[in-house]
Amino acid sequence: MGSFEHKHKRFKNLEWTSYVWLVYLPYTIAAYLPVKSWRDWLWLMLVGCFLVLYILVVEKPRWRFVTIPAELAVTGLFALFAANNFMIIFPGWQVSFLLARRPKREFYWFAMAYYVFLVGGCVLDYLQFPGTFTWQDGNLMGLVFPFTSPILAYTFSRSIERQRQLNQTNRRLKTIIERHERERIARDLHDTLGQSFSMITLKAELASKLLVKAPDKVAPELTEIAQTSRQNLQLVREIVNNLHEKSLTEMLLDQTHNLAVAGVWVTTTGEAQATKWPTTVQSCFAAVLVEAITNVIRHAHAQTVTIDFTETTTSYQIVFQDDGKGSTLSRQGANGLRGMQSRLQADRGTFAITSSRRGTQLTLRLPKERENA
Repeated sequence: MGSFEHKHKRFKNLEWTSYVWLVYLPYTIAAYLPVKSWRDWLWLMLVGCFLVLYILVVEKPRWRFVTIPAELAVTGLFALFAANNFMIIFPGWQVSFLLARRPKREFYWFAMAYYVFLVGGCVLDYLQFPGTFTWQDGNLMGLVFPFTSPILAYTFSRSIERQRQLNQTNRRLKTIIERHERERIARDLHDTLGQSFSMITLKAELASKLLVKAPDKVAPELTEIAQTSRQNLQLVREIVNNLHEKSLTEMLLDQTHNLAVAGVWVTTTGEAQATKWPTTVQSCFAAVLVEAITNVIRHAHAQTVTIDFTETTTSYQIVFQDDGKGSTLSRQGANGLRGMQSRLQADRGTFAITSSRRGTQLTLRLPKERENA
């Protein structure tokens, strides 16, 4: 059973993306078929040697300090002595992808050796066949892909790696946020319920003593215990309700990703202070901003979005600005706009929208006195 699980795991981890390129290998093999001379046999054996090295590079990471140079040398022989600049493209993509996670100097050494083989092969081909490289027969154009392959592969792989690291960082940030949220809940429980339950305990002990010494005073104490218990129950309900409300930080984590997918760059100011606003305020603003961002992605065709969080002595305010098509976002009768306005008005807030050629600006405001209402 353990052997089967090991093989299954090994099968799942197989580097399929590396083997996809081998579908082009038969074209090289076909160039030497049918076999007409010992040279054809030699090149076919070198193709087999290349295939073995290619697989070892993928499957045996510990051997790469040997297999990568060997693979490059074998394909370099094709470029130097067989007028075949196609074979060297294989390590150009495969190895460049692998080196994207390694120090840059390793890629620089590989690229230097790669271009020595490629340029050397082109020089020998030109000396032997002076009219080989011309635009008319397409041979010169055929050199574009071999010369650009390592750079394209390395750049693409680095981009994928940066995106992977960014996603990992976002996951870590989300974990930190969840931990801080748990700490906040613990503080709320300690500051509110802890003191109240201590009071209930003292009242219950007092009532127990009065039951013997002064029975007529027990009833008021029990009444206070019941009242305090009901208050605690209400506090618990409020805490639970707050847990279901999305904070500005959670909303921004989700929506920033959505904007990035749509090709929209977002910047914020005052975000750190806004994360300290009351939970109900954050929840109301978060719901409105989700709708605003959805409108930007669907209709505005914007490239940048700025969100400015500010606080005065009387209100909380957010200014949302995009550089898209303002006339599209502010169209009459839009359900999204009505929904945003209704949500803010339900909490005695205000909603203002202005649009111009430079984009659309939303000003969202909630009064502070609503907290004590």
